Amino acid sequence: MKTDILILFSSLLVITSCQEGGKTSNEKDKGEEYVSAIASGNESEEELQKRLEEYENQEVQRMLEKQKSLTSLKFDKKRHDFGNVGPGSDNTCEFVVTNTGQQPLIIEKVSASCGCTTPKKPEKPILPGQSDVIQVGFHPKPRQVNEIIKEVTVVANTDPKESKVEIRAFVTAAK
Repeated sequence: MKTDILILFSSLLVITSCQEGGKTSNEKDKGEEYVSAIASGNESEEELQKRLEEYENQEVQRMLEKQKSLTSLKFDKKRHDFGNVGPGSDNTCEFVVTNTGQQPLIIEKVSASCGCTTPKKPEKPILPGQSDVIQVGFHPKPRQVNEIIKEVTVVANTDPKESKVEIRAFVTAAK
């Protein structure tokens, strides 16, 4: 973030130094100071630096507040194997998720990589040290044959924000 701001500030300084209002070199040598009102908003360099430092401090405080609300999670398994299943069959499994952090775990969203997979998230926050389940249904379509691997993405107040689990099945051809 600091780098982005410094790059922007530096770019503005370069642009303003290149646009000197059509003054000749003789006029420049007279010791006149050129200040871009666009770049500085009529603020001095000290005022701009102070404003930048205030912004950086606010950003640090925001990040610290965000860190305070984060927790961590652990799954009982990262992959569930349904084995051999037929097309059109209903298959369900559960992934036990445990809050391994110090703050309540809030699972914001669970989503699947395909419409044949339907995950269901816990509705209430999971307290530190407690567990709950994410239920995953798998209903293969007739055209889905052979090995099928689908991802379920869990979005929560963790770092990283997303975690993934998988389901696997071998869908046999319909007879």
